[in-house]
Amino acid sequence: MNYIIFGGSGFIGTHLIHLLKDIKKTGDKIYDLDIVMPGEEGVVPGVVENNEGVEYIRLDVRKPIEFDFVPTKDDIIFNLAAVHRTPGHPDNEYFETNIKGAENVTAFAEKHNINKILFTSSIAPYGAAEELKTEGTLPTPNTPYGISKLVAEKIHEKWQNADKSRRELTIVRPGIVYGKGEHGNMTRLYKGQKKHYFFYAGRKDTIKACIYVKELVRFFKYRMIDNSFVGVDVFNCTFEPAYTIEQICETMQKATDMKRHIMLIPSWILMPAAYVFGPIGGKKVGIHPARVKKLMISTNISGKKLSETDYKFHYSFEDTFKDWFDDCNKEGLF
Repeated sequence: MNYIIFGGSGFIGTHLIHLLKDIKKTGDKIYDLDIVMPGEEGVVPGVVENNEGVEYIRLDVRKPIEFDFVPTKDDIIFNLAAVHRTPGHPDNEYFETNIKGAENVTAFAEKHNINKILFTSSIAPYGAAEELKTEGTLPTPNTPYGISKLVAEKIHEKWQNADKSRRELTIVRPGIVYGKGEHGNMTRLYKGQKKHYFFYAGRKDTIKACIYVKELVRFFKYRMIDNSFVGVDVFNCTFEPAYTIEQICETMQKATDMKRHIMLIPSWILMPAAYVFGPIGGKKVGIHPARVKKLMISTNISGKKLSETDYKFHYSFEDTFKDWFDDCNKEGLF
């Protein structure tokens, strides 16, 4: 069988490849189809230590997809390809990659009679609001990224609907995904605490739904390899219940043997400062206005549906940071 990973050179994809290399059987093939290749700028280093058994093919999902491979009836597509960092890209780039990519990936699956797709969406389609979000919540995206991801979900659903009796589609909406090679929110949170410049933005009880990258790809395996189903299902992928920013900081410090006092700065001080310093380099220290707003708004996402499946979490919350710390030779979280 073939494991076909679109966007496999990114953070989640490299951890998925690492897992697949451990479980693949003789004759199985892993394809990483990405616009960037291992060793190039922007590619997560050090997760897949050797590339043996993986075929890397440079490919742009914004264009019609074709490459040389021998299809089998058991092939699985993992569609991870996306422009995702927000803020950070012109609006059109989210639509070009995330929507055109969904169209081209599903067209490729159609052409080669591939009946199993896992699509990594996002919690961004829910929109920014304090209320608890379940998979049944009406999506109300308020960013180009969130809109593009919701449209991409619908494109994948249309593909499944064209052959309901055979096709399997899982849509995952992960919270903040963290682990070795993330270089994102959790990495900045760790560095900010370690260097004494992180502070609670306006409040300590902001909920930040999250999941460890190794747990996420284990769920991919459980869903697409260990089980078989027909239809469409959507899963929020996050710890249940979700943790507050204060709980995250305290757990991260405990797991990495760090002791820091974190100051609370009221929003009435913080937001004016962000608008003053953001345009002149505030983004580097986390006081860019868009980032500050994100810090103060909860991502209150329910992981109850996932927790009620037969899937058993491998890591406790504290264990995830300990494992990440170990992966970095206890030199930090990066």
